[in-house]
Amino acid sequence: MDLILCHTTADFDALGAAVGLTRLLPGSKIVLTGGSHPPVRDFLALHRDEYPLIERRSVNPEKIRSLTVVDTQHRDRLGKAAEWLDLPHFKEIIIYDHHLGQESDIPATESYISSVGATTTLIVEQLQQQEISLTPAEATVMALGIHVDTGSLTFDQSTPRDALALAWLMQQGASLSVISTYRDPGLSPQLQQLLTEALENLEYLCQHGYTVAWVTLKTDSFVPGLSSLASELVELTEIDALLLANEYPLSESDSRLTVIGRSQIPKTNLNLLFQLLGGGGHSQAASLNLRGVDSQAILKQLLDGVKAQIPHPPTARDLMSSPVRTILPETTIAEAQRILLRYGHSGLSVVDTQGQLVGIISRRDLDVALHHGFSHAPVKGYMTTNLKTITPDTTLPQIEALMVTYDIGRLPVLENEQLVGLVTRTDVLRELHQERDEDEGGQKFKIQNHALYETLREHGLALSVGAASRREAMPKAYAALTKFKIPLSTELQNRLAPQLWQLLTTASQEAEKRGWHLYLVGGAVRDLLLAEAATGTLMIKDIDLVVDGFHKSADVGAGVELAKALQQLYPAARLEIHGAFQTAALLWHKDPELDSLWVDIATARTEFYPYPAANPEVEASSIRQDLYRRDFTINALALRLTTPRAGELLDFFGGLLDLQARQIRVLHPNSFIEDPTRIYRGVRFAVRFGFQIEPQTEEFIRYAINSGVYDRTAQENSKTPALQTRLKTELKHILEAPYWKSALQLLDNLGALQCIHPTLKLDAELLRQLRLLERCLRRFDAEQTLIHWEMRLEALIAHLAPQYRAKVAKNLQLQEDSIKRLQNLPSVQTEVMESLPKCQSPSQVMQLLRQYDLPMLILIALQNPRSLRHQIWEYLTVLANVQPLLNGNDLKKLGYKPGPQYRQILDDVVAATLDGVIKDRAEAEEFLAQHYPK
Repeated sequence: MDLILCHTTADFDALGAAVGLTRLLPGSKIVLTGGSHPPVRDFLALHRDEYPLIERRSVNPEKIRSLTVVDTQHRDRLGKAAEWLDLPHFKEIIIYDHHLGQESDIPATESYISSVGATTTLIVEQLQQQEISLTPAEATVMALGIHVDTGSLTFDQSTPRDALALAWLMQQGASLSVISTYRDPGLSPQLQQLLTEALENLEYLCQHGYTVAWVTLKTDSFVPGLSSLASELVELTEIDALLLANEYPLSESDSRLTVIGRSQIPKTNLNLLFQLLGGGGHSQAASLNLRGVDSQAILKQLLDGVKAQIPHPPTARDLMSSPVRTILPETTIAEAQRILLRYGHSGLSVVDTQGQLVGIISRRDLDVALHHGFSHAPVKGYMTTNLKTITPDTTLPQIEALMVTYDIGRLPVLENEQLVGLVTRTDVLRELHQERDEDEGGQKFKIQNHALYETLREHGLALSVGAASRREAMPKAYAALTKFKIPLSTELQNRLAPQLWQLLTTASQEAEKRGWHLYLVGGAVRDLLLAEAATGTLMIKDIDLVVDGFHKSADVGAGVELAKALQQLYPAARLEIHGAFQTAALLWHKDPELDSLWVDIATARTEFYPYPAANPEVEASSIRQDLYRRDFTINALALRLTTPRAGELLDFFGGLLDLQARQIRVLHPNSFIEDPTRIYRGVRFAVRFGFQIEPQTEEFIRYAINSGVYDRTAQENSKTPALQTRLKTELKHILEAPYWKSALQLLDNLGALQCIHPTLKLDAELLRQLRLLERCLRRFDAEQTLIHWEMRLEALIAHLAPQYRAKVAKNLQLQEDSIKRLQNLPSVQTEVMESLPKCQSPSQVMQLLRQYDLPMLILIALQNPRSLRHQIWEYLTVLANVQPLLNGNDLKKLGYKPGPQYRQILDDVVAATLDGVIKDRAEAEEFLAQHYPK
């Protein structure tokens, strides 16, 4: 006999999982080990005959072959059936459960435990794998299990797997009317009476903006369905956490205490708290049962534990953007509109000459004024002056309440009457919906993800600020992020080389001393997230750090100040200060610990391109604006290194989702028009990581190239760095990488080689030349005395018509010898093509070709027929390596007076050797005597 055991007081998840297992284990029977929840009891009163249920007392223990336990890992939840676990003749004991972090005392031979919202989900997945169909009755009870345990997918522990399981059960015929009846069956008369009593005696406290309530109900006996009562209390009172205790006598000297906990406060974990007293459950819902204890002492212990777990809510200081873009009241409407366009803001703060806030003007206000022809009017006539303001210490719940009550989209942050920051509705929404679950082993990175809201809209999910404060439900779209493994902060530390982690720790400490925040940004964060733990520690060679001081005076020189402080601690590093914006770099060269490390340090900044392909103009800004100015979402990630909230991962633009989807997505549509080198970076990242360029991003690339904007801007402006020095840098990164061929092919497919020259295409002939170039470099430059990436670039440029080559080389600011080589290539090629076929001897071939360097000969070989190329190869492999049979010392011993004639004599000896006139030393001396008598 194969038995499936539900825990005592079975709920719908235990019953649903057990029913599903009877299809996986044909002939197995379900045992309810000790009662059931009232809704389950009522459901079985009508549907018991649909399922293979048997009474515990009807089981002959000697005939049990296997036991399968669902929805628990503790034998004390199996009632008297726990005795069967110790029988010696079992074939197997299997556990299916979704409660992580439990220490099981069941001697299981197999365990299936996974982080899903309901145990039933695990069974559904196995049924799908084995392509087993269900009856409507089976599908209905299993769907009830998932609905009840996930709150119909609204509890934080809900996952996409639960949603997929529910969808499949609906396909199998689950009855929605039955589900709606039993999912929320209402309270029994006894529970309704207890609800009234609980509401009258409920006690409250407020901690960090969250409300915690507790109550003790004394009854004459056990009351089933207390979990439903707890849920109803939370719903009616809109409290954030509840401890519901029920005490009833077992005898004159003994009593039992049941405590049910519910919490909607982020970062609280009732499971861990209740486990300390022998209970357990989920982070948001847990329970325990104790005998013969002081109920008030236990309740106080639990209450103290909940209070200790409640995090301090974020404040305006944590949420705000700073510095704030401000204008004076006399600024014209047209100028204010231009500023909004430049910085992409939706509103501007208006301050007087003393820097005190006097109003706010929104984009909508400006649009109306412009529509009516008031472009030259001052903004003071249109700005809002009846302002609600907050301080840096205002908490998130208080900010949310102000925004909801007064329908305000932005709140200025004032300190000592000075404007130090701005909190927007987007800041609040982002904070409310960031990921705040905790892994059993530690806390995940906190994610701030703007793309979540786009995904929510795609799923048709409404987002209410008011509801968000009471119900931090986990959207299905956001749960998809669990597919991408986000490392724990301890895991992150393990991924970095220890000496590098120590450097970052030291830098963060120096920033904290000055009241600044420090972030690791860009590619280093991306590479850490992509790295697998099994690959060992990373010694990243190029690190970008950004200082964001909020209102703590982190001006443009903050990066330099921090770099100087670090150099005092790391004297082996060389300090470089460069750029008008005062960024700094620390460089190590072959350091015993840090090797050749480059660390860039800058203050958070925003940028504006005065015209396409120009160098951007930069200004001090916030970390959000600093990330927004970057190229692609996967590079717009930041990891906060300073406390508090160290280990926080900032992802405002969906970079994590794009890493998961393995795609390159640009941040804004005009990105490639402003900076064409981003096209080359995008291609480089795509090929390097094996990612795809996101379709709309590809459309933006093609539009920018086909628009002709690069040609126009080059004609209108003398300096276009993005088409000159910065383009050369990107070409260097691509052409020196092992994947350079694939990158060139992708660039050609996008039409992006036009950025080098409008006529450049990777046609079959150019591909042939590039393959031949690699053979030449391997054969003739094994020691890499040439710069191979430059040779590849010269080969690309040499494929252009002769009149364009030098101009393109100068535009890319190649070295002078490269420019001359490309400029002289046509004339040299003509000379070689005409003269080489006329050479009658090897010495004549050598005399012709020795006047050209190796790069020039390679370029000529690439572009000429096989016969001519063969002669060049023969020269390089044979003729150029022939050594004279005599040297200068030999000539001196033979009595020749040193002088310029030595060169001519030795050249003639080599020529005679090549032509077979002389073959050994004796013939060489005879040759000298004949042609150079003393």
